[in-house]
Amino acid sequence: MLNPEDLYELDTDVPELAGPVLLHSLDGFVDAGSTGQLVREHLLEALEHRIVARFDVDSLIDYRARRPSMTFDRDHWAAYDAPELVVRLVQDEADTPFLMLSGPEPDRLWEGFTASVLHLVKRLGVGLVVGVHGIPMGVPHTRPVGMTSHATRPELVTRNSWFDKVQVPGSAAGLLELRLGEAGHDAIGLAVHVPHYLAQSAYPAAAVAALEAIAAATGLSLPAERLREAAARTDADIAEQVDGNDEVEKVVRALEQQYDAFAGAAERDNLLAESQDMPTAEELGAQFERFLAEQDGPEPPA
Repeated sequence: MLNPEDLYELDTDVPELAGPVLLHSLDGFVDAGSTGQLVREHLLEALEHRIVARFDVDSLIDYRARRPSMTFDRDHWAAYDAPELVVRLVQDEADTPFLMLSGPEPDRLWEGFTASVLHLVKRLGVGLVVGVHGIPMGVPHTRPVGMTSHATRPELVTRNSWFDKVQVPGSAAGLLELRLGEAGHDAIGLAVHVPHYLAQSAYPAAAVAALEAIAAATGLSLPAERLREAAARTDADIAEQVDGNDEVEKVVRALEQQYDAFAGAAERDNLLAESQDMPTAEELGAQFERFLAEQDGPEPPA
């Protein structure tokens, strides 16, 4: 049987930590608006950090499914962009240490991976585990960013769920939260609602909402000003594309009316409570399609 310690290597100079928070955001599962990616890249750019643990990617990753990049220089192979699944020790703005797990979602050995993370959680005395990502929803960009939160204890859930009981494709992050709960550890998951027609583009407003929710749940002092500035620029770009286009404005108004009806009805619990046809991305018209096509994929803000 696989030993949890076989899948990761921990530095010997990790300082004594007092119940640190562990944030996790893995590439490979749904991340509408690049929400998780924007959060982790923003934090790693803004805060001091260093790698303190590395997972065995050779055992966890299917290279043929996600081939790493290599650089060919005229007549030789010059570089190899090796994937990294690591835990970093990060200092927030108040010099409070916390941990961040990031990298590609494992393709195999999910149970072994989650067992290894649980072992690391116990070894480092982690007090709370928090995961974040974006999910596409039939909501308009003109309304406040919504969020679905879930946790290993009801007391940790601070936002009403927009969903009833549903069955969805699994993820390593979801399995990790499940196993943490079974082992008696506190864990929270934050799924930020991203307008479905913006799901393939970087949407900083969702990252701002995620960052604020993480700070509220953990007490960490996390910078957000640059993300807010990026969100303001992106919102202005979207508004410019929508303004004056009757077809686009009609669809957005329909989403607004649907959002307001569900959000304002006390007897309803979620956006999916009634069977209604959701506007699709195609219905946003040619101008919105061109706007999305002009975006260079889920790139983080400059």
